[in-house]
Amino acid sequence: METRICPDYACLLAGLDDAAAVFVAEEGLFGQQSEALVDWVGRQPPWSDLPFVMLTTLRDHPKVAAWRQQMIERLGNVSLIERPVQPITLVSVLQAALRARRRQLEIRVLLDARDAAAANLEVQVEHRTEQLRHVNQRLREEMAERVRVEQSLRHAQKMEALGQLTGGVAHDFNNLLMVVTAGLDMLERHEDPARRARFMSAMRQATQRGAALTRQLLTFSRSHALRSETVDLAELIGNMSELLDRSLRGDVDVAVELAAGLWPVFVDPGELELVILNLAVNARDAMNGSGSITIAGRNVVKGGDGPGPGREFVRLSVRDTGAGMTDEIRERAFEPFFTTKDVGKGSGLGLAQVYGFAKQSGGRVTIDSVVGQGTTITLLLPRSRQGVARAGGDAATDGPASAPGHRILLVEDDAEVATLVEEMLRAIGYDVVHAMSAKAALGALADGRRIDLVFSDIMMPGDTNGIELAKELRRRRPELPVLLTSGFAESTGSEAVALGIPVLRKPYAIEELRTAVQQQLAAFAREA
Repeated sequence: METRICPDYACLLAGLDDAAAVFVAEEGLFGQQSEALVDWVGRQPPWSDLPFVMLTTLRDHPKVAAWRQQMIERLGNVSLIERPVQPITLVSVLQAALRARRRQLEIRVLLDARDAAAANLEVQVEHRTEQLRHVNQRLREEMAERVRVEQSLRHAQKMEALGQLTGGVAHDFNNLLMVVTAGLDMLERHEDPARRARFMSAMRQATQRGAALTRQLLTFSRSHALRSETVDLAELIGNMSELLDRSLRGDVDVAVELAAGLWPVFVDPGELELVILNLAVNARDAMNGSGSITIAGRNVVKGGDGPGPGREFVRLSVRDTGAGMTDEIRERAFEPFFTTKDVGKGSGLGLAQVYGFAKQSGGRVTIDSVVGQGTTITLLLPRSRQGVARAGGDAATDGPASAPGHRILLVEDDAEVATLVEEMLRAIGYDVVHAMSAKAALGALADGRRIDLVFSDIMMPGDTNGIELAKELRRRRPELPVLLTSGFAESTGSEAVALGIPVLRKPYAIEELRTAVQQQLAAFAREA
């Protein structure tokens, strides 16, 4: 053992930093300022606990014993050996102290290595964090660029669809207007009743086609007010058999496969008939020669795997054995004015109307197609819990509604439309008072003249539309019948239904006007 002998207390303090262990006689510490030694012991690093071996005497004085106990507590790692001491005892105690010190030095090496590894890890983490920050920044930039590109693409697609839509509308309406314009010109040039009748028939057909085209557009945009009711699909499709036979070729077989116990659905029956007819005609056109069309229906429940009950639908499908669709055609099939038919053989609004009808009815529509094998178009229509209403009872036109002398207040802001409607009302036997606005209509009612029915447009300029006018009339004169009309009765149509007021859709023929007016007059006459 390499040793260093310290002749005094100051030398001991000076050599502590280089010592592996300290062997000291207790009399060497008597009377010394122990605070310096205790302070050095307290300033040791966490891994260090310098061992002290202190040689004591046999003196058992109380003060000496107390001093020893105090030094043990203040120095910490202290071993005591008494005089006289055997050499082997002294050597073994000091060897144990040195072994303990070596273990402390090994721990210091390990701690230094740990600190170095932690520092290196921290540097690596900072480096990796900086790399991730750059990658994240680049990813954010790429995501922002992708969003910008997608927005640009969507905008371009919207503009393309809008251009296709407006172009198709302009094309079809220009054709219809051409028929009307040419017909009017020819009426002025010919007196032959037969030829005039042909011109009138052509113009009437053109207006009917325009009305149907507008209705398809509104259904696609879901702005067309549906008149939903509980419908028995089996009965509706059965009543369409003659219409389907007349619309399809003789070499096309139509099979109807409806499951037993088919649920009723809550839809607009007129629009559903148009949907089925559109799908059947499309299926016919998809078959170059003979083929078959299958109209199938069955009950399904969707979303019943979760904690709540599933939604109940009726699955109505129209399947053909035609040429089928490619993926590109199937993806665009519901676009308005998109068609693969030859010019003049289709407007491209059939499937768009089907799509709008399904969405507005609370259902959905899908297309399954295989090129060369055929296409299946499936509608999911919501089940109705109500019973199917059956026709019956007295006709609404019975009673005083057909009596002459009734006076109608016509509220219409378009002068040309008002002139024609006034002539139509006079032609079917009614006196007419015209008001250009809701305010003028209320003034006409306030002057004391007799009014038997108010016939008002819904969409009018100003703060008061037809719905507000009807509410005010209900408040002032609840016994007065009100009939509304509109060519675009989106949300206000449901308000009219809530008020119990019928809405006559524009354009309408004179017989439709006669029926609507008579029904309202008769309904209020029965209540009176």
